[in-house]
Amino acid sequence: MNSMHPQRPAVLLFHGLCANPLELAPVAKSLREVGYVVETPAMAGYGVSAATGEQLPVPPFEHWLAEAEAAFDRLAAQHGRVAVGGLCMGAVLALALAARRPAAALVLISTTLHFDGWNVSPWRRLLPLAYLPPLRRRMSFKETAPFGLKNERLRAWVEQAMATTQVSAVGAARLSAASLYQASRLIRHVRARLPRLAAPAVVLHATEDDVASPRTVHELQRRLGQPPEVHWFHDSYHMLTLDNERIAVARTVRDFLLRSHPLAALPATHATPTWTDHAQHA
Repeated sequence: MNSMHPQRPAVLLFHGLCANPLELAPVAKSLREVGYVVETPAMAGYGVSAATGEQLPVPPFEHWLAEAEAAFDRLAAQHGRVAVGGLCMGAVLALALAARRPAAALVLISTTLHFDGWNVSPWRRLLPLAYLPPLRRRMSFKETAPFGLKNERLRAWVEQAMATTQVSAVGAARLSAASLYQASRLIRHVRARLPRLAAPAVVLHATEDDVASPRTVHELQRRLGQPPEVHWFHDSYHMLTLDNERIAVARTVRDFLLRSHPLAALPATHATPTWTDHAQHA
């Protein structure tokens, strides 16, 4: 590609477990508006259909990682530099990918290395039993309010969607034990590799995250190969990309990538920020 048509850098984002790319739409839109190429893949057995809520059989997490590597390689061949990131378990998957591929930057939103938020049900303590092969093929766990959302209007919409179609923008109405078992394996895989990850990283987390407490952020600060930039949000729960501060979250991601994963020289109109809200962060 010649200098008159410079390559546009790419961003590869992964949604959460048993969810779909809709939950990343505000962030992806913000990045595309300033000129990034953004891909939010839907991977078989990791997410669910946005239309039907159907989830294919859950493979070992290594299959998810292989699909992530293939997506990264396609983008890298076309666009050179690729930043990776995600929401919840998608952020964990992005960390696993960064241990195998040269990610230009890391975007870690509501990262979940520990299921220890204030709304985590006591049944989570029984998960090791559900991981036994005969049980994990049959068991699933119902998602409960607030569904990661502090915004009451969005929460009501999600509850209605789950009641009628078994799926919503924040994911499926039930999480299978098989999915959670593979997620637990992925978390162990990633935690062992954190010190080798030295790409520039931004961590976005709610102070009232109902799924993953600040413990995950503190572990990332201690153990990542390069200390991350951390932003705390005070008027949202786990689903930062959709909740009350979604515009500020998208802007924070955009501004971080413009610094750490800069665009090639594009016309000035492409690089003009489109939002003026201020993220709440410490």
